[in-house]
Amino acid sequence: MNIGIVGMGLIGGSLARTLKINTKHTVFACDRDPSALEKAADINAMDGVLDDSNIGDCQVILVALYPQNVVDWLEANGAKIMPGTLVVDCAGVKRPVCDGVRPIARRYGWRFLGGHPMAGKEKSGFDNTSAELFLGASMILTPEYDTDESAIRDASELFMSMGFGGIRISTPDEHDHMIAYTSQLAHVLSSAYVKSPSALRHQGFSAGSFRDMTRVATMNVNMWTELFLANSGPLALEVEALAARLMEYAIAIRTRNEDALRALLEEGTRIKAEVDKGGKR
Repeated sequence: MNIGIVGMGLIGGSLARTLKINTKHTVFACDRDPSALEKAADINAMDGVLDDSNIGDCQVILVALYPQNVVDWLEANGAKIMPGTLVVDCAGVKRPVCDGVRPIARRYGWRFLGGHPMAGKEKSGFDNTSAELFLGASMILTPEYDTDESAIRDASELFMSMGFGGIRISTPDEHDHMIAYTSQLAHVLSSAYVKSPSALRHQGFSAGSFRDMTRVATMNVNMWTELFLANSGPLALEVEALAARLMEYAIAIRTRNEDALRALLEEGTRIKAEVDKGGKR
C-alpha cells in the first residue's frame, strides 16, 4: 500500500520511520524543509517525495501539520487525492480541524478521520524522531455521525500494525475537552511553575519532583500557542479551575488551618488512588 505523509517533523517523521520498520508499505513524504526529507531518505524512512505525480496513487494520507495548516493543505491538494482514499490528520486539537476538513472530504469523495497519536517529546523536528515513539501508545480516532465505518476499521488496523498499544474512539468535542486537561493544562502549569525566581537557584535542592514539573516547560512555542488558542474554551476552564483549587491550598497554608489542609491532601491522595485504578469520579 502507498502511504503519503504530509509533514516530517517529530510526529510525521516518527510515523514514517515506524511504517518503514514495522510494515511493508511504501512511504512518500513531503515537508517544506528540504533537509528533513534528505535526512529521512538517508535513513530509509521514506521511499520518495510526495508530490503531484504520486499523491493520487496513495491509499492512505497522514497529515502531521499544525491544525490550520492541515485544513489549508487539504484545501489546496484535496482535488489531487483519489476518491476513497483514507485521510487521517494528527493534529493536537480535533473540532477546528474536523469542521474545516469534512466539507473538503465530502467535495472530493475521500474518507476523512480525525486522529491524535498520544505520544511526543519536548523537542521537535525530524532530528528528534524515533521509530519507537508510538510503541504501546494510544491512538485516538474521532469519527462523526457521517464517518464511513470502513475508515475506522482501516485506520485502526493500520495504526495497530505500526505498534500502537490501542485505539481510543472519541468525538472531536470529547477529545478536545480531555486533551485540555491531560496535555495542554500540564504544559501551561509547567510553563508557569518554572517562572518562579527560585527555579534559577534549584541546583542542589531539586530531584525528581522538580524534573517532572519542569519537563514540558520546554516546548515548540508556535505549535503550542496555536493548539492552546484553537482549544481556548476548554483549556481556559481547566486553567481557571486549577487556579481556584490552588487557592484553597494557599488559604489553608496561609491561615495555618491544619484540618483544612489535611482534608485537601487526603482528598488528592484518594482521587489519585482512583485514577491509578482506572476508575471514574
